Amino acid sequence: MLIRFSCKAYADITMFGDVGLQMLKMMGHSETVPGAILAEDIPAALAQLKRAIEAEKNQPNPDPLEDEEEENFIESPVSMGNRAIPLIELLTAAAKEECDVMWQDATNSNFL
Repeated sequence: MLIRFSCKAYADITMFGDVGLQMLKMMGHSETVPGAILAEDIPAALAQLKRAIEAEKNQPNPDPLEDEEEENFIESPVSMGNRAIPLIELLTAAAKEECDVMWQDATNSNFL
């Protein structure tokens, strides 16, 4: 599943379903798709998302390169903070323009 976030003040953002659902949870919303945040609730959702990301940054991360016998290149996972940047920008624009934010399943061909 893909989740597409949209508002009138910013370009649409598409995320993998598991990441998008986690972002919704971090904003204090249910993981229900489709859904929406009313314009007056966006500043609180944005602040909660930023707090959750900051809290995640402060948690210790296991070192993916712990096994020194591994000679292959191991990629570091992309942090939720980095994954959240486009959504934070969308929410910031929506708060500034006072417009609602909606999300839907982007794998539905009717939404494209």
